[in-house]
Amino acid sequence: MEKQNELQIHSASETAKVIIRLTDPDVGDIISNLKLQKLLYYVQGFHLAVFDKPLFKEDIVAWEYGPVVREVYDEYKGYGKGAIPFPDKNFEDTLAQEQFDLMVDVYHVYGQYTAVRLMELTHEELPWINTKKNEVISPKLMKSYFLTQLTDNEDLFHIPA
Repeated sequence: MEKQNELQIHSASETAKVIIRLTDPDVGDIISNLKLQKLLYYVQGFHLAVFDKPLFKEDIVAWEYGPVVREVYDEYKGYGKGAIPFPDKNFEDTLAQEQFDLMVDVYHVYGQYTAVRLMELTHEELPWINTKKNEVISPKLMKSYFLTQLTDNEDLFHIPA
C-alpha cells in the first residue's frame, strides 16, 4: 500500500503505534510508556513547526513527569515501566511520506535517549515549563518553541546535549 500524499491529522494512538514500530526489538530496542509519551511530544512539536498543523488531534498535558497524551497513556499503562509490545497493525501507510520521514528523523534523534533523559529534556523546555501542571500544553506554544529548534543545515533539528 502506498503512503498518503496529503498531510492529514491522525489519532495519537495510531501515531504511537508508528513510533513503537520504529523500534527494533530484535536488538533490544524497546519502548516504555514514559518514553513513548516524550516521543509523541517531540513528534507533535516538530510536526507543528514544520507543517504548521498537528500530526494528531489529542491534547498533550503537562504532567509531573513531563508531557503526556492521556489517551495513549491509558492505552499502555498496564505495561508499567516495561516494554510495550510491537504492534501487528501497520499505520505507517496512513501517513504522508513527509510525516513518516519526520517521525523517523525525530525517532533517530530522540529515540536514542532513555525515558528518564527524555523526561529531563522536556523539563528544560518552555512548553512544559510555561504550562501549569495537569493543563493542556498549547499547540501554539509548542510550535513557537519547536520553530527555535529547527536548523538551517541538512539536519532537521538540534541534537540535545
